[in-house]
Amino acid sequence: MPAIPPNVRGAVITGWGSALPLKVITNHDLEQTIDTSHDWIVDRTGIHQRHVGGSTVGLSVESGRAALEMSGVELSSIDALVLATTTPDRVVPASAATVQHQLGLSCGAYDVNAACSGFVYALVQAHGMIAMGAKKVLVIGTDTLARITDWTDRNTAILFADGSAAVVLEAVEGHGQLLGWDLDADGAAEKFLYSEVGGLIQMDGKEVFRRAVRIMVDSATKSMNHAGITADEVALVVPHQANIRIIQASLDRLGLPMEKTALVLHRTGNTSSASIPLALADALDSGRVKKGDLVLLVGFGAGMTAASAVLRWGGTTADGADPAVLP
Repeated sequence: MPAIPPNVRGAVITGWGSALPLKVITNHDLEQTIDTSHDWIVDRTGIHQRHVGGSTVGLSVESGRAALEMSGVELSSIDALVLATTTPDRVVPASAATVQHQLGLSCGAYDVNAACSGFVYALVQAHGMIAMGAKKVLVIGTDTLARITDWTDRNTAILFADGSAAVVLEAVEGHGQLLGWDLDADGAAEKFLYSEVGGLIQMDGKEVFRRAVRIMVDSATKSMNHAGITADEVALVVPHQANIRIIQASLDRLGLPMEKTALVLHRTGNTSSASIPLALADALDSGRVKKGDLVLLVGFGAGMTAASAVLRWGGTTADGADPAVLP
């Protein structure tokens, strides 16, 4: 992917929010229905529990409303809504349109399906819209994977879950927060992780693991190179919350310690498009990100997609001052 041209209008995240269904399924619950155990699941995935229930629209409205309220923007000022999801509530129309209506927005709205890489795809697109003149964009990542999971298959039932998280992007005077980005896909590998329309998730776990580590490292390296930074400068990595072993192997190859990682998969499971923004929101709420910190978002998903972005939290101007949000 190309480097960001100089003098492009940038953006910063000014609000965020998350939503998880109330119902929780623990590993011990799964022990009662499939051939597995709590220790086996934790050892192989790092997951202790997952949230299930609700609709893609309902969870998106909840997280989107929280992000809008935190940002303090006028609803009428939102120029676009981008919803990353692999599980729209209907084939047509896009779930984003229904979310737009329920949030009381008057703007363009569309879905993006890049599987677990979807939120970063949507975030990069939102920055592109701001570079072209938009001032405020709501980006949401939501998936309700429980309804397309085979709960008798221990290879997938232990992983997938439901959730949503959202951010508000606002245009600023200056470069903003996005320093480098990468989007990728390899459709030749789609057979290793897919779901037909009306069907359930099919996954070749060993093949996905083998490819996931390689493409996450490759994408993250490209984004860091575009940003002109090295791995040791990164303050926080926000990876796709798929599997603790994939995360550990990827960070080892990047030369980054696990202490710099935002993790929520132990209590959320793999929420696909919601995975990265849920982990980011949790890190922000926990005070793990300071102004000026370099944050690396990186994920992979069915397709086999990959996506990453380097953000300097809070953004910068040419003289290093705080960028002013445009009205």
